Amino acid sequence: MKKRRQVPLSLILLPLVGVLFLLSLLAISVGSSRLNIQGSFQIVAERLPFLNQWVPRAEWGDQYRTIVFQLRLPRILLSILAGAGLSVVGAVFQSIFRNPLAEPHILGVSSGAAFGVTLAVITGLKPTGVAGLGSIGLMAFLGALITVTLVYFIAGGDSGQKAPISMLLVGAAMGTLLSSLISLLMLFHHDEIARVYMWTLGSFSAANWDKVRFLLILSLPCLTYLLTQGRSLNLLLSGEDEALSMGLDTAAARKRLIVVSSLLVAGIVAVSGIVGFVGLIIPQFVRMLRQHDLRRLLPISLLLGAAFVVLCDTAARTLLAPVEIPVGIITSIFGVPYFLSGLILQRRRGRF
Repeated sequence: MKKRRQVPLSLILLPLVGVLFLLSLLAISVGSSRLNIQGSFQIVAERLPFLNQWVPRAEWGDQYRTIVFQLRLPRILLSILAGAGLSVVGAVFQSIFRNPLAEPHILGVSSGAAFGVTLAVITGLKPTGVAGLGSIGLMAFLGALITVTLVYFIAGGDSGQKAPISMLLVGAAMGTLLSSLISLLMLFHHDEIARVYMWTLGSFSAANWDKVRFLLILSLPCLTYLLTQGRSLNLLLSGEDEALSMGLDTAAARKRLIVVSSLLVAGIVAVSGIVGFVGLIIPQFVRMLRQHDLRRLLPISLLLGAAFVVLCDTAARTLLAPVEIPVGIITSIFGVPYFLSGLILQRRRGRF
C-alpha cells in the first residue's frame, strides 16, 4: 500500500500565521470603541520599524491609539502567549503520560495557583510588583510551582515505568486536597469568595505590558525548548522499552519536559487565571487532522491554540458588552461539546 504523502509543514503553518494575524486585527478593531481593520493595522504599523515607512498614518485620534496600545494589544498578546503555551504543554503531557485526557493542569498547577490566590486574598497581602506580577499573580505563580514540585517528589520523582501513573494519581489527590482547603478557608471569609471564584474562571481583562513582558520572557525559552523535543516525545509515546532501545534516557527527558512545562503553565496561570480545555482539545483536534508526529503536531498546536484563545477572548469581551464574560467560560462552552463528541466518536470506533 502506497504511503500517503504529507503536506509540507510550512504550507500548514503559513496559513495559520495568517489566520492568527487576521484574528488579532479583528480583536483590536472590535469593542466599545470600534475601529475598522485597516485603521487597526495602520495604528499598529506606526510603531513597527521598517513597516511604518510604507503604511500611511491612520486618521484616528490619540484616544484610539491609547485604546489599542494600552488596552487591546497587551490583552491580545497575552492571550496569544497563553493559548500557545497551554496547547503545546497539553500535547507534551499527553505524550509523556500516554493519555489523551492529560492536560496542562493535571499535575495540580491550577489547584496550587488557586490556593496561593486564596491565601493572598484572605490575608490582605499588600499589592507588590515583582517581575510584572502583583501580589495575587505572584502567589498564584509560587503556589503552582510548589504544588507541582510536591507532586513530583511525592510520586517518587521519575523512578521507573510507573512514574507517570504515580504522578497522575498524586496530582489528582493534591488537587482534591487543595480544593478542599480552599473551600474550608472560604467558609470563614465569605466576603472574598467572589473574588477568588472570578479569578479561577480565567480572564485577560487585567492585561498590561508588564505582564506581557513577564510571560514573553518566560515562555520564549520554554516554548523553544519544547518545540525541539518532538523526537523525544515520539519515543516516549511509543513506550518505555522502545525509547530506551533507541538510546533515550527516558527518566531525564521526562523530568526536563515536566519541569519546563510546569514552569510555563505556572506563568500563564499567574497572569490569566485558569483557562481550561485549551490544552486538552487543541492537540486532539490536530491529531484528528492526521498530524501524529510531535515534530509537526507541536508547532501546529501552538498556532491553533493561540488563534483559539484570541477568538475566545474577543467573544468574552464583546458578546454581552459592557459585561465581560470570563474567558474560561467561553473556552469551556467550546471545549466541552467538542470533547464529548470526540469521546463518542472514539467509542464508536472501539477505542474506549
